[in-house]
Amino acid sequence: MNGKKILIVEDELHLASLVSKVLLEEGFAVDIAYNGLQAYAQIQNGNYDLVLLDRMLPEMTGLDLCQKLRKEKNFIKILMLTALDSPEDIVQGLDIGADDYLTKPFSIKVLSARIRNLLRRDSKNDEETIKELREGTLLMDRYSKNVSRAEMSILLTPTEYKLLEYMLLNKHKVLSRMELLEHVWGIDFDMGTNVVDVYMNYLRKKVDKGFEPKIIQTIIGMGYMLKADYEN
Repeated sequence: MNGKKILIVEDELHLASLVSKVLLEEGFAVDIAYNGLQAYAQIQNGNYDLVLLDRMLPEMTGLDLCQKLRKEKNFIKILMLTALDSPEDIVQGLDIGADDYLTKPFSIKVLSARIRNLLRRDSKNDEETIKELREGTLLMDRYSKNVSRAEMSILLTPTEYKLLEYMLLNKHKVLSRMELLEHVWGIDFDMGTNVVDVYMNYLRKKVDKGFEPKIIQTIIGMGYMLKADYEN
């Protein structure tokens, strides 16, 4: 991972210094921002691979900063750090576009492992270099982040985009709810929530409604599959 550049956005000076020291020892290049506005300016001017983003920040909250970046189609990796640990708080952070979510207090070893996992997603294979993903008349341009079906533009939220992207990368494969929770929301445990089903319904209304054949298929008792030529 040497050579990767990380921005720590944390207003607790001692914690920011501690995390910075550990990451520097692991070979990362590290910068620190102490409020949301400073972080936003540094992200615009720096070439960061990942942002460690505290949720509660002065000037601009971590949630607001994350949401602003995603609206601007900046898909830099974001690991959100927070003392808020309810399922609702976690889902909210992931829904606005965070790639992962770690609650305070946390183990430095766990933090390092989460960082390596996020950065590995960019380097483990060539999936990220594929410019276009297709299934039937559905097209996703991963450079512009534009999605269309039969040449009609489809506007997706950051979470809807990540869900559809993962399904396109794994088209014709049955994807369980647990797998989708892990890879799209970064949740590796059963939260007892129907968030996958809710977002799949959102996607269907945008991707399938008014089009034939239907692309998003429910495989009863197993999960979901993206396939354009599915037969009932």
